[in-house]
Amino acid sequence: MRGADGARLWTIRVWLKRDSGQYWPSIYHTMASPCSAMAYHHDSRRIFVGQDNGAVMEFHVSEDFNKMNFIKTYPAHQNRVSAIIFSVAAEWVISTGHDKCVSWMCTRSGNMLGRHFFTSWASCLQYDYDTQYAFVGDYSGQITLLKLEQNSCSVITTLKGHEGSIACLWWDPIQRLLFSGASDNSIIMWDIGGRKGRTLLLQGHHDRVQSLCYLQLTRQLVSCSSDGGIAVWNMDVSREEAPQWLESDSCQKCEQPFFWNIKQMWDTKTLGLRQHHCRKCGQAVCGKCSSKRSSYPVMGFEFQVRVCDSCYDSIKDEDRTSLATFHEGKHNITHMSMDVARGLMVTCGTDRIVKIWDMTPVVGCSLATGFSPC
Repeated sequence: MRGADGARLWTIRVWLKRDSGQYWPSIYHTMASPCSAMAYHHDSRRIFVGQDNGAVMEFHVSEDFNKMNFIKTYPAHQNRVSAIIFSVAAEWVISTGHDKCVSWMCTRSGNMLGRHFFTSWASCLQYDYDTQYAFVGDYSGQITLLKLEQNSCSVITTLKGHEGSIACLWWDPIQRLLFSGASDNSIIMWDIGGRKGRTLLLQGHHDRVQSLCYLQLTRQLVSCSSDGGIAVWNMDVSREEAPQWLESDSCQKCEQPFFWNIKQMWDTKTLGLRQHHCRKCGQAVCGKCSSKRSSYPVMGFEFQVRVCDSCYDSIKDEDRTSLATFHEGKHNITHMSMDVARGLMVTCGTDRIVKIWDMTPVVGCSLATGFSPC
């Protein structure tokens, strides 16, 4: 859409499901900058829209969904808004942006309450409404846990584990679990509840993980990636934590030196070998001592990874049974949202397609009642 002066305009639309079962646009509002993030509060019918220019705009939708009133604009960021969360209890709108900061503003006055800056773009956001803790993922692969106050904040901890930029976060306030997906194609479950920072690694996607949703009732995690892959992970099983990779100057199996171990190569008159790591035990091994591959779903490895020979022999056939199901979305998935009560999932992507999925057969039960379908 273009304005009278020829400038390009963007719109936000509200869609209603008619009696015929089809979706039709009800109302829309024109904006001067592309929309990049949105938060909708169902009970108050308030919509917060983040834009490429860094502003956050608030709207109120009428009870019959036939009118959308502009409320105010918040000067949240100096660059693209990447995520928004609205806390009705605190009357805060919290947002992250590509100006490397998280900001929180008062929705009553419209004033800025505080900002915290990072070294990289802030890409995604989750929030615990009871404790006022904010989880911020950034492009460096770190997740920062912040305690937000009225006019200040404090850094609680920084979570490091991904080898790529954080693309999505999901917070489960009941079990106090944080799930993160990243451009390294992996998912990490962080136990924030106090069990010594236990983490679980999940690897089953072949492209960037861009959306997550944890189903508390069925103990399942749904994840979507940019190649259209949809995975449903069974989190109601006993899983093993992936080991930390060990460092050594020589193979911890055959004791042959690695190529940087000049002294041992000179003493033994042998050429140095390349270092690898067994995904099951974490030991530093050479290629000869880790020539086999195996899946190990209990540790999150749904496809075959490098393991040392002794670990390969210890893995039984039943240990290779998958703990996730994989489905083809057939379009680039950038965002996903779950209607838990109805068992429906909505996905959208860069191909300009919106799809609605019936997830009840996949998760194996009715999410609304907890009973298996007939």
